[in-house]
Amino acid sequence: MDRLIYLDNAATTKTSPEVIEAMRPYFGELFGNPASAYTFAGNINSDVGKAREEIAGFINASADEIYFTSGGSESDNWALKGTAFALKSKGKHIITTVIEHHAILNACNYLERSGFDITYLSVDENGLISLEELKAVIRPDTILISVMFANNEIGTIEPIAEIGRIAHEHGILFHTDAVQAYGHIPIDVKELGIDMLSVSGHKINAPKGIGFLYIRNGIKIEPLIHGGSQERGKRGGTTNVAGIVGLAKATELAAESLEKRAKYERELRDYLIGRIENEIPYALLNGDRSKRLPNNVNFCFRFIEGESMLLLLDQYGICASSGSACTSGSLDPSHVLLAIGRPHEIAHGSLRLTLSEETRKEEIDFTVDTLKHIIERLRSMSPLYEDFIRKKEAGV
Repeated sequence: MDRLIYLDNAATTKTSPEVIEAMRPYFGELFGNPASAYTFAGNINSDVGKAREEIAGFINASADEIYFTSGGSESDNWALKGTAFALKSKGKHIITTVIEHHAILNACNYLERSGFDITYLSVDENGLISLEELKAVIRPDTILISVMFANNEIGTIEPIAEIGRIAHEHGILFHTDAVQAYGHIPIDVKELGIDMLSVSGHKINAPKGIGFLYIRNGIKIEPLIHGGSQERGKRGGTTNVAGIVGLAKATELAAESLEKRAKYERELRDYLIGRIENEIPYALLNGDRSKRLPNNVNFCFRFIEGESMLLLLDQYGICASSGSACTSGSLDPSHVLLAIGRPHEIAHGSLRLTLSEETRKEEIDFTVDTLKHIIERLRSMSPLYEDFIRKKEAGV
């Protein structure tokens, strides 16, 4: 393989050199357990505290509202299960959406089996929830609303401030999965009315295995992981010092470059969308055009199987992903694409390309040129496409 073009940054990102360098001492000379009583450990614990402050400041929170976890899935599970079991005497009704990450959907499935009632909000053709539907499904026993900040597949950004306001008007807690949004768009938890927020480090050039859950002070929540007294007694487990320091450094870098990086990615994103729409027929953009993450592009290509497209792109050194879950062993297409109204046969032909500040225009051009060739090749072997063209030419 002569080249590698990485366009799957929504799946994971490269750990930045600055983050690796910040973490390095905590694998060697600063190896101590910060929970220990001696000075050597105390200095390391102080570094953890500084990291907590850095992260809290980025979302306008207090340091004591940041609880470190292993990543987004744990944070999502903790927010839902911890709140549900803490408030079950008040009510057992939770509201979420049909397009959430499976960390939320499977946690909700577990809670349903445990006696809780879950309402799943629908979305429109762009992936946006209806605020009127949200208001309509609220009940006296509703204890939590959980709506993702931005969708991991189609990039649509939800009306978070409005959701927070509605939740608080009814005395309901509001959680958001911000795994894809954190570090890419501004987040102010106070301004947006967010009570809990989930983050995963490896989406912003920090290592895998570190994340956090923001929990607003005063919220009652049960622990998900029982153990020692770490994280102020709410999350057991030896502190991942290197990961925490790395996440703080990645947050610092993201804060410094956010505006410039978002502008660059947005321009490149729109250029990519434009080329595909102008040069590849029967391509359908998924997600909202304007209320969209700066680095997200998601298309459905009619008469194409997403898995075949990914395998051929890989032969050219292009790393991408498909909205279709067939690549993970399932024949079912993406639940997100079905929710926005894409038919099964069209949803199967989806492609997600997610950019970074390191993505270059010439890489985008090569990708589109290659994609055109691949789609022409796959359609030439499709009897459905052949039948479609024949009927179109006949005016049927």
